[in-house]
Amino acid sequence: MKKYNIKVNGVSYEVEVEEMGGAVSSAPVQFAPQAAPQAVVSAPAAPAPVKKVTESAPAAAPTASSTGTNSVTSPMPGTIVKVNVKPGDSVKKGDVFLVLEAMKMENDITAPEDCTIASVNVNQGASVSTGDILVTYN
Repeated sequence: MKKYNIKVNGVSYEVEVEEMGGAVSSAPVQFAPQAAPQAVVSAPAAPAPVKKVTESAPAAAPTASSTGTNSVTSPMPGTIVKVNVKPGDSVKKGDVFLVLEAMKMENDITAPEDCTIASVNVNQGASVSTGDILVTYN
């Protein structure tokens, strides 16, 4: 162990450093002094425009005959990378409906109970938002 006294911003610190091997430089290291941070004052951002919300059916909504009594929605925005089910498939609780990639991670969207798939509302490669209906089932 080697002991060193280091001065940072006028405060002296005593540190111990364990030597692990390898090349050792005997030349002192020089650091350029840092300028004190300066406050940045900026004008407040303009408020975002308000979108008018109108009630209408989504463009890709399934027909009434293909809509199940229950649905599975997207828990987060992402991209569908794999679809494992199709309408009419019987699945068991925990089976993977599809795989959603979000934040560079693949998330399995699973069956919450034993069921039969009524409709699959997304395709591989589709981008989804939080709350989008992915699959309906009975």
